Amino acid sequence: MIFRSFKCILLSVAAASVLAQGYPDKPLKLVVPFPPGGPTDIVGRLVAQKLAEGIGQPVVVENRPGAGGTVGSTAVARAPADGYTLLYGSTTLAIAPSLYRDLAYDPRTAFAPISLVSRGPIIAAVNAQLPAKTLKDFIALAKSSPGRINYGSAGSGTPPHLAAELFKTVAGVDLVHVPYKGGGPAVSDLAGGQVQVIFEGLPTLLPHIKSGKVRALAITGAKRDPALPEVPTFAEAGLPGYDANFWNGLVAPAGTPAEVIARLNSVLVQALATPEVHAALVRLGLEAAGTTPQQFGDFIAAEIDKWARVVKASGAKID
Repeated sequence: MIFRSFKCILLSVAAASVLAQGYPDKPLKLVVPFPPGGPTDIVGRLVAQKLAEGIGQPVVVENRPGAGGTVGSTAVARAPADGYTLLYGSTTLAIAPSLYRDLAYDPRTAFAPISLVSRGPIIAAVNAQLPAKTLKDFIALAKSSPGRINYGSAGSGTPPHLAAELFKTVAGVDLVHVPYKGGGPAVSDLAGGQVQVIFEGLPTLLPHIKSGKVRALAITGAKRDPALPEVPTFAEAGLPGYDANFWNGLVAPAGTPAEVIARLNSVLVQALATPEVHAALVRLGLEAAGTTPQQFGDFIAAEIDKWARVVKASGAKID
């Protein structure tokens, strides 16, 4: 019995080795768990293009939005572990376990990390007609009107939702969540005055900030962003305990051969180091962040713990 089990293990290892040696011999699919046109989709398509150039096979992007990114993530978690179906994951990978009771996968075990791709700051922004000119002004206004100021988000369970919940906890204010189907509609309603504040990424907010319809109050990170040099960091604005950001990275189903993961990691990290990709990310308010698979796995685990604390402290729920 022991010999038979050992033989099965050897056969499995041999099969995985053969698969890795011939990989890839057909097109790959990259699942982006958000709608087309948003920052995650834009960078995901850039990643797909660079992977295709590096591995010599087409990489087809498939948008599978829904439930804060969990629909697409579930599909990849259940896909064959052969390196032909990949997930362009995001911060929602770390948020989902704390918000969804019946989540069909555990991000710690359902995926094989390949590499972190990018990171970007979160901006607190208000409708330009709101009297608050600074972050301190806004906090004072919110404290004087508990439960009367609405914040928009890209949807329940998304990073903007949890970023706002974290802000509520750190600043000690009571804001009302208004979820949208994407960051674009939420920011449009912020500009129109239907909601008063939002916590979003630079790519989605920048055009509205430049138009004067939206006022940026503070940005996360250790230093100001070159695209908005006049906007202070949260620490500069008087709230040093607030820290959140967006990130994206590439993962495969758990069990994907190590040789395949290593090949994808090598191609991706090399692409992230090129001036072309670096410039493309900077234009979106992001920074390239290539890592080893182990580093990315450790990063995801730390993010899961971080957002679990945010969910517990804030009482955030799926609306």
